[in-house]
Amino acid sequence: MTIPVFPETVDSLWVDGRLATMTGPTRYGTVENGALAVVGGRIAWIGSQAGLPADAASRAGSIHHLENAWVTPGLIDCHTHLVYAGSRCAEFEMRLGGATYAQIARAGGGIMRTVTAVRAADEDALYRQSARRLKAMLAEGVTAVEIKSGYGLDTRNELKMLRVMRRLDHNFPTAVMPTFLGAHALPPEYSGRPEAYIDLVIDEMIPAVAAAGLATAVDAFCERIAFSPAQTERIFGAARARGLAVKLHAEQLSDSKGALLAARFNALSADHLEYLGDDGAAAMAEAGTVAVLLPGAFYFLGETRKPPVGLLRGHKVAMALATDCNPGTSPTTSPLLMMNMACVNFGLTPAEALAGFTVNAARALGMQNRWGTLAVGKQADFAVWDVDEPAELAYRMGGNPCRMTVIGGTVACA
Repeated sequence: MTIPVFPETVDSLWVDGRLATMTGPTRYGTVENGALAVVGGRIAWIGSQAGLPADAASRAGSIHHLENAWVTPGLIDCHTHLVYAGSRCAEFEMRLGGATYAQIARAGGGIMRTVTAVRAADEDALYRQSARRLKAMLAEGVTAVEIKSGYGLDTRNELKMLRVMRRLDHNFPTAVMPTFLGAHALPPEYSGRPEAYIDLVIDEMIPAVAAAGLATAVDAFCERIAFSPAQTERIFGAARARGLAVKLHAEQLSDSKGALLAARFNALSADHLEYLGDDGAAAMAEAGTVAVLLPGAFYFLGETRKPPVGLLRGHKVAMALATDCNPGTSPTTSPLLMMNMACVNFGLTPAEALAGFTVNAARALGMQNRWGTLAVGKQADFAVWDVDEPAELAYRMGGNPCRMTVIGGTVACA
């Protein structure tokens, strides 16, 4: 690693750390006895303490002693549905009792239960419930999170969800990346009329979202129980026309060729991917589309079809991980638990799991120039961990060894 010139003055200097920079040829890009300096919220210097100038301390506005703790880039949760109202605990109990998806839906459960709760909640109530979840993520080292809409399924309530995300971004140090997911499910008032609903998404919702600047990307659920590739293509075209990035729920229940479609539109990511085929993986590799794996939903639903990790490795597709935080299929706010599940259930290595919540998660949001590694010029977002080695982050089941979360060089949670 090239050692930069140490600045004349720095806002803060962090010393006595073991840095997992997630750069370079080694698994974690480790710098033992490391230090980093922050200027203007960004990393201005990083390297071994032996490379610090003798008067480094006198140039620093503040000095933080890390006491040999491990430091990683801040964790990035690149696929969540964190803004929602209500709970789906009752249908969890029904499922454990043997109820089928159809039986749960007939009893008023499923995604429409959450849609009903979100439509009934005012913006303040929705914000309060969502803020608790974001606070839990911040305490576990999360410095950036993507949040999808998709529980409003009409213009007024989709915009309400996105405004809540904007409030979270304003009130929390954690960066919030909002995604419009109007094509999440077919609302009951459009039953039997999916094309009419897609028209609404394209002609009214996307223009309203873009005009208000409430989202950075558009997502869709391309699956046999949701929307077809042709319908998804229409949505992607509308999103691109408005200058919005695209991403896709793809190949969760069948190989619908959503990954091919995502790659054709240079999507940031294709997510789930349990049924991904070789053609889809090859197309994603060529387009640079990141594979986002969601071990929480796989576990919670008792699935047996695993995403093809070997295929993704073979095609050199970057693999990100995310909590998929949502009330119905992955009610978790813990990236660390997802790392463990990804290793145990999907066969990722601990290094791949950490990369999945750092460098590759940043790529899945198109933010690799700002986040994801500890490097000069990147935002000074990092997490400090009381662990003996980075692999312990994926090894543990439960507990939170995060000593502090630092965002822009300032302690945001300790």
